Amino acid sequence: MKFTKMHALGNDFVIINNIKKKFSLKKEIIKKLSNRYLGIGFDQLLLLELSLNKCSDFHYRIFNSNGNEVEQCGNGARCLALYLKTKKLTIKNEICVSTKNRLIYIKILNDNIFSVNMGVPLFNPKDIPFITNNIKNTYRIFFQKKYIYFNVVSLGNPHCVIQVQDLLNTPVSLIGSFFEKNKLFPQKINVGFMQYLNRNNIKLRVFERGVGETNACGSGACAAAAIGIKKNFLSKKVYVHLTGGIIIISWKGSNNNLFMKGNANYVYDGEIIL
Repeated sequence: MKFTKMHALGNDFVIINNIKKKFSLKKEIIKKLSNRYLGIGFDQLLLLELSLNKCSDFHYRIFNSNGNEVEQCGNGARCLALYLKTKKLTIKNEICVSTKNRLIYIKILNDNIFSVNMGVPLFNPKDIPFITNNIKNTYRIFFQKKYIYFNVVSLGNPHCVIQVQDLLNTPVSLIGSFFEKNKLFPQKINVGFMQYLNRNNIKLRVFERGVGETNACGSGACAAAAIGIKKNFLSKKVYVHLTGGIIIISWKGSNNNLFMKGNANYVYDGEIIL
């Protein structure tokens, strides 16, 4: 099987051209391929397929390193656009691709900078999904003898965002794992830890469901910025500083689409025997 390795701010992907439907990858195979010691190693696998409708140019499926299929991946969308251009599968500079639950519009700005229309952020708990009896401005959950306050939002995949004072010393894996597996999130949850710097800048670490902490999470950056803009402590343009680099988020609020701008990078092409 031929594959391409790419990354966006250190969030790494394996992309497989499955337009001719050669491969049907089972969960166990994906887990083996994702192993960084015994396989290729990646955070997510992207499976490129033919378009399912007239509205999109291509369809793609997204699998976490644990083999579970997920709905959305912001960094993956940028890498997919770079893949389509690198492999000369499109001549367009504006591409529409479909995922499990939505259409994604990607604009190629230059060789490795891309703008992605991530759609309208959804804050209703049922859209996350998040089980609660009341819709609130901020939610809380009891963990290790104290309350943790958080907000929820969906950008096609579920996110909760926790604001912290000291990002470097926050136990991201401990708290992230607790939230990910909590029964209040029936489809599990991505957990973002946001440190406010000023109205235009935040720091962020993200614990991704089925993966763990990654160097960067595009949809997680969108989620954190959307919540900060909605709560009016962030401006409409936010620089999100992740471990792997910076993503720029722009959102005018309300029912407007949210835009993410960042880079994507080719690493290498390879082959592996399944």
